[in-house]
Amino acid sequence: MTTSMRHFIRHYAEMLAAMFLGMAVLGMPVLMALDAAGVSSAELRSDAPALLLLGMGVSMTAPMVAWMRYRGHGWAASNEMAASMMIPTGGVIVLLGAGLVDDVGTLLAVEHVVMLPSMLVAMLLRREEYSHAHGRSRQPAAA
Repeated sequence: MTTSMRHFIRHYAEMLAAMFLGMAVLGMPVLMALDAAGVSSAELRSDAPALLLLGMGVSMTAPMVAWMRYRGHGWAASNEMAASMMIPTGGVIVLLGAGLVDDVGTLLAVEHVVMLPSMLVAMLLRREEYSHAHGRSRQPAAA
C-alpha cells in the first residue's frame, strides 16, 4: 500500500471517529439540556423528528470540521466535508416531510449509512487533499 493511500484511509478513519465522538460528546449535553427543560428524547423523536435528525447531523458534522481545521485542512475542503454530512441529513428530512418514510429509526439509519459513501465521494473529488500528511499548522517561534 502506498503512503498516499495510507494517508487517505487514515483521514477517512479520523472522520468516522470524529463523527461518532461528536454524537457522544455533543449528543449527551443536548439530551441533558432537553431533559432539564422537561423534554425527553422520546418526545423529541415523536413530536419533532426533523429536529432530531438535524441535531444528529450537526452533532456529527461540527467535530469533523473542527478536526479538519485542527489538522490543517482549508475551509473549502472542510465545507465540502460538512456538505457531505448535511446533504444526507437534508435528504432524510425531505423523506420525512414528504411522508415517504415516517419511522425515525429507519431515517436515522439511512442518514448514517448514506453519510459514509457521501464522505468518500467528497474525499475522492479532492483526492490530493487527503492523500498526503496533514498536521497542525505551526507558526515559527518569535525570536
